[in-house]
Amino acid sequence: MATPMPEDGKLAKIRALLAKAEDPATSPEEAEAYFGKAAELMAKYGIERAMLADADPSQDRPGDRIIRITGTYANDRELLLGYIADAIGCKGINLRNGEAHLFGYESDLERVELLFTSLQLQAFNAMRHGRPRPGEKTITYRKSFLAGFMLTIYARLKEIEARAREEAAPSTTGRSTELILADRKAVTLARFTQAYPNSQNGGSARRGGSGKAAGEAAGRRADLGQTRVGGRRAIAA
Repeated sequence: MATPMPEDGKLAKIRALLAKAEDPATSPEEAEAYFGKAAELMAKYGIERAMLADADPSQDRPGDRIIRITGTYANDRELLLGYIADAIGCKGINLRNGEAHLFGYESDLERVELLFTSLQLQAFNAMRHGRPRPGEKTITYRKSFLAGFMLTIYARLKEIEARAREEAAPSTTGRSTELILADRKAVTLARFTQAYPNSQNGGSARRGGSGKAAGEAAGRRADLGQTRVGGRRAIAA
């Protein structure tokens, strides 16, 4: 039997695959393969940590972290972060100062941050190559591109996460993967609600514009609004 790869080794391999997917010199087909493998490894890593923590809670504890959102199209970046967090089982809120406060288990928060960093780069690199149709504003095209990209990424991440859950073996405690993950989701939601009891769900990335199809295609190659409440906007898919 092969010796399991150490956790830091798994994360290093995931980062290396994402770096290859982000490289402008990488072909779309290669980027798809690299990112698909990275997402698959991340989903399995998340399940492994959850199962270990079911037997030994010190292996993966509930946590939270602040992520700074910078650059143009800030609202779109916020939405992308929200979709990634939701797909992986985290919960977050956008703060007025350009930061997002995420809640979840440490392994899941790590995965969200890795994906968010990589997917921002991939999305904006791909978006700049697109061209709006005659008479269409560039910003309309680009926002619809980003909407198509993030909705496609969200669907693919959900699919990959679901497949990892189905393939996982039961915990050594005898509890099923679904029960363990449901408990983790409840803990995450309780901690979020305690911190932000008046938050409301945000909007979605559904927008008109000719860039939607191109954004969806870019999301497939990567293979893989919110309501103001007391000065804060909740992250939600």
